[in-house]
Amino acid sequence: MDADESSDFEPSRLGTKEHWDSVYAREVDNFEETGDEGEVWFGEDAVEKMVDWAAENIPSSSEPYVLEVGAGNATLLLALVDAGYSASRAAAIDYSPDAVRLARLVAEQREHPDVLVAECDFLAQDPPLCAGQKEGWDLLLDKGTYDAIALGDKDENGLTPAARYPPRAAAILKPGGYFLITSCNFTEEELKRSFATPETGLVYHSRVQHPVISFGGKSGSVYATVAFQKPK
Repeated sequence: MDADESSDFEPSRLGTKEHWDSVYAREVDNFEETGDEGEVWFGEDAVEKMVDWAAENIPSSSEPYVLEVGAGNATLLLALVDAGYSASRAAAIDYSPDAVRLARLVAEQREHPDVLVAECDFLAQDPPLCAGQKEGWDLLLDKGTYDAIALGDKDENGLTPAARYPPRAAAILKPGGYFLITSCNFTEEELKRSFATPETGLVYHSRVQHPVISFGGKSGSVYATVAFQKPK
């Protein structure tokens, strides 16, 4: 299954900007009323596993520039900053204005105002760089964004959003940089076939183990977390 085949989901409201605008408008209201940071997609365990992978493979001491795509409330990126990664080298983007607003509120509440949070349509726009950053990213993070993108409509050229995403991700990585993705809609093998392609130039690096469940004589994980690297 290549990137085009892996995106053969029926278009869904979950793949529309209108849906996510509505979701994050409610979450901003909730934050302002209660201080609740909003839903942590895939749960805290998935966040912890991604942070642990980063600490082992691209530690904060290497001073990487880190970007979270489709960040929502940016809890993943902020967890990295909480773990010692530089806030001034960390950025979160989302195409929903209210997601951006929520992420900024959460960053301020966690006392990380130096984190760059920006409105950006990743498939159509280049993410803004951090202050002093001259080129691309050392670490690119995705937790559920590719899943949502795969539910969007094809563009005027007949390309699905999921087919357009992998080369975009590869293009903004520095040579030697990593792309770390967690998905609930795609298996590890499907992610490999979509991202480790001649077009992207990315190569499979490693995987993160999630709990295995068994049902109906079959076993597997609810989530897949896979890391790819852009060769130097």
